[in-house]
Amino acid sequence: MSQPLPQLRPAVAALPSYIAGRRSSSDNTAPLASNESHFAPLPAVLAAITQTGNRANRYPDMFSSELTQRVAEWLGVGPDQLAFGPGSVGVLAQLIGALCDPGDEVIFAWRSFEAYPILTNLAGAVPVTVPLTADERHDLPAMLAAIGDRTKVVLLCSPNNPTGTSIGEAELIDFLNQVPAGVLVVLDEAYREFGPADALNPVTLLSRYPNLCLLRTFSKAYGLAGLRVGYAVAQPELADGLRKTQVPFSVSAVAEAAAVAALSSLDEVARRSAEVVAERERVIAAARELGWTVPDSAANFFWLRADDAHRTALVEAFDAAEILVRGYPVDGVRITIADPASNDRVLAVLAAHPELRP
Repeated sequence: MSQPLPQLRPAVAALPSYIAGRRSSSDNTAPLASNESHFAPLPAVLAAITQTGNRANRYPDMFSSELTQRVAEWLGVGPDQLAFGPGSVGVLAQLIGALCDPGDEVIFAWRSFEAYPILTNLAGAVPVTVPLTADERHDLPAMLAAIGDRTKVVLLCSPNNPTGTSIGEAELIDFLNQVPAGVLVVLDEAYREFGPADALNPVTLLSRYPNLCLLRTFSKAYGLAGLRVGYAVAQPELADGLRKTQVPFSVSAVAEAAAVAALSSLDEVARRSAEVVAERERVIAAARELGWTVPDSAANFFWLRADDAHRTALVEAFDAAEILVRGYPVDGVRITIADPASNDRVLAVLAAHPELRP
C-alpha cells in the first residue's frame, strides 16, 4: 500500500503564482512590462560588481553593514532603524510574517501590487482589499473604515503600482493621525524617485508616527533589478525583528557592493530619473491628446484602464508591434516609460487603435 506524499499547507496550495512581466530575447522588442530602468548600469555599479565578483566563494556580510551605514547617513536615521532584504518585496514578506498570526488582517488597495495578496495569504493572514477611487487613487477614508480588531497591517503603495497615482502629504498625515497605534502602516515607496522633487520625505514622519514603516528599493531608479536589494526604515524594535527573521545572507556581496556604489552616483541617478519623468509627461500628454484616458502618474509607467475585452485586444496590438506591456485581467494595461524611441512606438500603437479606447 502506497504511503501518502507530503502535502503543502492548504494556504500554499491555493496560492496563485506571481506573474512577472513577459520577456523577449529579440533586440527588436521593446521590454515595457516590468518597470525596469532602460539605462545601462551606472559605471560605478559595474566597477563594484567586477571587483566583488572575485569573492563569490565567500559568504556576504550577514547584515549588509557597509550599506546599512551608508543608507543611515544618507537618510539621517540610525543604523538600527534599517533592515535589508532581497528586494523590498522580500522585506515585506518578513514584515507580514513577523506581525501576523493566522486570521489577522492585512488591508491594501486594489488594484495594487500583485504580491500583496500572495504574501498575506502565505502568512496565513486575511487580505482585506479596498477598491481604488474612480480616479485610480487609494480611498483612504474607506481604508480607515476597514480597520477592525484583527487588523495588523495596512499597506499603502505610493506611487501605486500599477496605476501610478500617489498619496499627498496632507492626506497621508491625516490618515496616520487616525490609524490605531497598534496597526502598522507600511508605505511602499518603490517608485518614489519619479515623484515631485519637493514631495514630502516620509522619513521625517517616523519619529512622530512610531507605527509607520517605509519600504524602499534599489531595483527601479538605481537600476539594480537583477541584483535584488531593498530595505525597511522603521522603529528600532521593528527593524530588529526583521533582521532576526531574514533568510541568512539574502543580500549577496555583489548586490551590497552595487547598492553602495549607486549611492556614490546620486547625481546621475537624479538626472536619469528626471529624464524618465520628462518622457512620462510627454507620453501621457500625447496619449490624452489622442483621446486616451490616463491618470496622473508619479512613477516610471502609466496606466490605461480597460475591461477584459479591450485589455486583451490592446496587449495583442502591442505584441504585434513588438512591444511587451503588462496586462492585468479585468482592470487594464500598464506601460513602462523607457527611451524616447520606444515611447514613440507606444504612441504609434495608441494612435493606430482608437477603437480600443474603453
